[in-house]
Amino acid sequence: MTAPPLSIPTPMLKLDDLTVQRGEIPLCERVTLSLSAGSICHLIGANGTGKTTLLMQLAGLLPIITGEIHYQGTAGVPVQPLYVSHQLGIHPSLTVAQNLTFLLNLYGITPSSTDIDEALAWVGLQGFETISSSHLSAGQTRRITLARLYLLTPQVTPLWLLDEPFTALDVDMMARMETRLREFVGMGGAIVMTSHQPVGVANQVLDLSDYMV
Repeated sequence: MTAPPLSIPTPMLKLDDLTVQRGEIPLCERVTLSLSAGSICHLIGANGTGKTTLLMQLAGLLPIITGEIHYQGTAGVPVQPLYVSHQLGIHPSLTVAQNLTFLLNLYGITPSSTDIDEALAWVGLQGFETISSSHLSAGQTRRITLARLYLLTPQVTPLWLLDEPFTALDVDMMARMETRLREFVGMGGAIVMTSHQPVGVANQVLDLSDYMV
């Protein structure tokens, strides 16, 4: 009896001959990637190769000029991925809890007070719930944006796009972040991330320097 052919899972994210460009200037050409559920890709490259630009293209914030993105087998980005960028999106006039609630509302999540307390404790902001975000340091403000990772699952956001998530984090918080990233992909998610620090949890690397124009 002939064995049935093996079923090859559809990649979570597939890039085919993608051009990364800033304005009218192409930075990289013919970029390719196949990222399956359960994988973490460390996006690297020399300064100016377009790492942040590529993440913004994957998030649907910048246009694709040439090439294609396939997300879960469908052309384009039909489901909004989670994008954590340098532009934090924190409103200074809102409290810490209000800002975190707003960030989660964007993905259809209405967190309970317990959810908020646990997520803020995870990033070391316990007791800051009612503090105005205008009173926080830059590092503390960044932790608000990271706190949502504690509550988001692949059922809500299967793909995470993280731009330098380890910046300004102490050793303990970096360890907690790495644990959370492992948990997320272990549940079936996938991650593309940049980092100037080593990423021990990554099992793929995409080096944009190999595709420079």
